[in-house]
Amino acid sequence: MSTLLAPSPITPAVTRVEGVRVRPIPRIIGADVPVPVKGGGHVPYANLDYAASAPCLEAAHEAVTRALPYYSSVHRGAGYASQVTTRAYEDARDAVRSFLGAWRRSAVVFTRNTTDAMNLLAHAVPRGTSVVVFETEHHASLLPWRRAVRLPAPATAAEAVSAADRALRESPIGSRLLVVTAASNVTGELWPVEELAKVAHRNGARIVVDAAQLVPHRPLDMTALGLDYIAFSGHKLYAPFGTGVLAGRADWLRAAEPYLKGGGASASVGRTTRWAASAEQRHEAGSPNVLGAIALAAACETLSGSWDAVRAREESLLGRLRAGVAELPSVRELTLWGDRAPRVGIVSFIVDGWNASDVALTLSEEYGVGVRDGRFCAHPLVRHLLDGDGTGCSAGGRDTAVRASLGIGTSEEHVDRLLAALAGLTGR
Repeated sequence: MSTLLAPSPITPAVTRVEGVRVRPIPRIIGADVPVPVKGGGHVPYANLDYAASAPCLEAAHEAVTRALPYYSSVHRGAGYASQVTTRAYEDARDAVRSFLGAWRRSAVVFTRNTTDAMNLLAHAVPRGTSVVVFETEHHASLLPWRRAVRLPAPATAAEAVSAADRALRESPIGSRLLVVTAASNVTGELWPVEELAKVAHRNGARIVVDAAQLVPHRPLDMTALGLDYIAFSGHKLYAPFGTGVLAGRADWLRAAEPYLKGGGASASVGRTTRWAASAEQRHEAGSPNVLGAIALAAACETLSGSWDAVRAREESLLGRLRAGVAELPSVRELTLWGDRAPRVGIVSFIVDGWNASDVALTLSEEYGVGVRDGRFCAHPLVRHLLDGDGTGCSAGGRDTAVRASLGIGTSEEHVDRLLAALAGLTGR
């Protein structure tokens, strides 16, 4: 039955280069879609806003198209379509577990997005849990906790590890949780999650990693890294169908009251209510986003077979972008740990004499380039970087920046068009 609706995508064609099997870069929908520019006419869209939401993989679209004829309710329907849909939904959970390198008994709870996943975990942590979080986090990781110690922005990766160690060591006796990002959504810089996991466990704590900005760019093995929980969003992973994931240890989730109370979360309802035993059922009340889960699984399986090509291409484009920005004296890249810190394809910057929103609007209207402006739901970090600590210069009182982010559909021409536009804005 599952073969009719296997959530795995159509396998990309395999080519050979000098006898070596090479998978091509996966294809996305909407690459080079024409967009209007000022003065009339259209240009192919240069989408440099992948860190906000990535376009849809063709494989994810195809998986949803295959699922639609059999779409039905899950878990409680006896009809054939319901059985097929249920199998596809649970297979999607297995695909996500494999994608993350999770232990086979790890819970995989489908949520709406990373924010929803983090709030679910915040709901499930035992009462009195001491939470340690850096102020550099995305708001999804910074804000949900009832009781948290916020650590200031660390000057180095090593300082992040030592600061977390010290804060956890000084936390009250009881359950403890360290919250950290894998890759910054502002600078793209990679955080030392393996070292932070070791520090957490040495202090009797657990660690949850916001992997929303890492998993579209790099493989992640949470078992090898020693991570207790992972949260990420499908809409950043080329599966924009409204699904996210909280994956990890099941005990806190099984012990907590349901995140949402309703059908599916309950095992028995009468004068008293007995809740479902499994972490997934307990926290997935109501009809789940089946098609979103199938699309997400397709994206996971597609990327898992293409990491070498995806990573090599991104690193080449990122080097091209950062080198070009460095040559523009009026454009200043924001960085927490310096130019040489490892990172994924995200570059945030300010332009002397320009407001960030005006830069973004001009790039769109005149050049057909899509970027993000603002504080990127990471207000404390952006303020820190713009105060001069991140760039070595004053931002003139401004509190917003521009962010260009790369993805599967990015081309050299997109990068070069952005750089040429910035050169034009600054009069170079």
